[in-house]
Amino acid sequence: MPTPTLVLHEDVLAPNNPPVYLPRGPRSIYVRDGSVHLDSDAATQYLAEAHGMVTTDQLTVRAGASGARIWRWELVDPEFADQPQTLRSAPTATSELKHQAQVDLDPRLDWLMRLDSVTFPAGGTAWTHQHQGPGIRICQSGEITIETKGTINTYSPGEAWSETGVDPVLAPTTPDSATTFIRCLVLPAHTRGTSSLRVMLPEDRTKPNTQSYHIFSERMLDPVY
Repeated sequence: MPTPTLVLHEDVLAPNNPPVYLPRGPRSIYVRDGSVHLDSDAATQYLAEAHGMVTTDQLTVRAGASGARIWRWELVDPEFADQPQTLRSAPTATSELKHQAQVDLDPRLDWLMRLDSVTFPAGGTAWTHQHQGPGIRICQSGEITIETKGTINTYSPGEAWSETGVDPVLAPTTPDSATTFIRCLVLPAHTRGTSSLRVMLPEDRTKPNTQSYHIFSERMLDPVY
């Protein structure tokens, strides 16, 4: 069956940018710089810098007086896969595709979307591990190396990558500074509020877990995903 695509854009809105409109659909929004108000049919949510949320509503995005740079993940139904996910009719804003990946979701499970941050002290390592679902990460500060499927790639601030969840990953970080990345995961619903990480190797399971986590938001998805 066709699989949905997870897409990450970086949107930059000018100070007091005219409102931008987003259709209904599962998405995560993280404010990298500045601030925004997000208006749905039922409520308004203010997001300051370094805050984020998950929503499935159609939205009006209103930038604050200093503008905003946001990271926006969209889970795109195969029916709309050919449509661009950049901001529409927004000439004073920019929208850059950072990364996209098809995500394999078992239709027999219920799923949720989670937006969180992961922070390592200088030289911290996520030992060889799996997750319960796929996702896209973007480095916010520091530097992280991802070793998976026979490849080794290093990511600096503003660079993004995807992980399938099932493919083991070893992730050391730079010894020169702390490292933080922001990620959007699609996970089985029964993981709500709990870690999705599973350490692979017996010799690593007694090692300290140096990284810390902060869940900004998570939301159940419709069964169609």
